[in-house]
Amino acid sequence: MLGYVGARYFDMYQTQRALEKEWEHQAAAAVRDAGRPAIAPSEMLIRLQIPRIKLDAVVLEGATSAQLGKGPGHLEETAIPGEAGNAVITAHRDTFFRHIFELTEGDEIIVHRGGESLRFHVTGKKIVEPNDLSVLEPTPNAQLTLITCYPTYYIGPAPQRLVVFSKLVE
Repeated sequence: MLGYVGARYFDMYQTQRALEKEWEHQAAAAVRDAGRPAIAPSEMLIRLQIPRIKLDAVVLEGATSAQLGKGPGHLEETAIPGEAGNAVITAHRDTFFRHIFELTEGDEIIVHRGGESLRFHVTGKKIVEPNDLSVLEPTPNAQLTLITCYPTYYIGPAPQRLVVFSKLVE
């Protein structure tokens, strides 16, 4: 059992290292080729940093079980962070989003993408049922929503979801 868990965490670590190298390559290309994107917007990696909880991770596009085993996942049907609308990123409560319950109003979330750094401030959080999809609804302004299972230290499949809302700071 410990071997299996160790192998999963090792795979997650290796994937994040590879994604970080690709993200650095994309960021350097964005600076070098300013004004002419060398990478299609749909292929640009997103790096998520939350200083308060010491989170620094590269986000995968999609939120399947396999993807979430390697890092946070951006729900493809939601906005891209920084664009008008509700960008939703989800991750497991026992890995990357272990400490998002500690976030409070005003805490900073930084999103790096395509050579840009976008700052979001936490506006609130709430607990919802797993079938409450209202937290995914589009918004008129740029919003970043983080979702994980709740309670954080629950053993087994958690019965609820913790949702953290934040808005783009101009």
